[in-house]
Amino acid sequence: MISKEEADILKQLSAEEGLKLISSKFPQGSVFSTSLGQEDQVITDIIFRNALPVKVFTLDTGRLFPEHYELLAQNHARYKKRTEVYFPESSDVEQYVNEKGINAFYHSVENRKECCFIRKVKPLNRALQEAEVWITGLRAGQSENREHMPVIEWDAERQLYKYNPLIHWSYQQVLDYLAEYKVQELSLHKRGFVSVGCQPCTRAVAEGENPRAGRWWWESSQKECGLHTH
Repeated sequence: MISKEEADILKQLSAEEGLKLISSKFPQGSVFSTSLGQEDQVITDIIFRNALPVKVFTLDTGRLFPEHYELLAQNHARYKKRTEVYFPESSDVEQYVNEKGINAFYHSVENRKECCFIRKVKPLNRALQEAEVWITGLRAGQSENREHMPVIEWDAERQLYKYNPLIHWSYQQVLDYLAEYKVQELSLHKRGFVSVGCQPCTRAVAEGENPRAGRWWWESSQKECGLHTH
């Protein structure tokens, strides 16, 4: 249980201090979900560099860029710690593809959200089953949906705390951290991919575009897959 006083303290701490506090309070139940983006690489570095008792995991949707797998291997080589990988249920994917088509997500928002649910939300829920605190790399500047998310909140649906240590960081702060600690990144970032998801659902963004503009670019939706709908 996190008291109001502890929640207030977390709001004042740096990301590194907050992660140390959370993982010490929940040493058996702290988990971090990484999509291997720049923000997530910051948190991965803090966790692994400080040997914090946090389970780090990622979701392999089956439609990722090759660069995701390269970075996953690079992380293991650098930190000598493994990132657990969760996959979607094969029967769910088979049914979706056979009934609707391999790229059915282009045809409607409903199809796209169903694909995200199968490939992301359901595996995430499995990964969080024993968790007490879910650590994320969300930032307020990433999308309108994330602007008012707090540092720490209770997720009533999943019955756990959700901790967002970088929620008030600017993108420049992320870049500065990556440079200071020489943290490796997806090579896609140097080619204009800021927010990177599945390969068929992500494009590079132009200078000045919203970081999430490259996600599901054919839609006028809130640019969310269902993992962090608030």
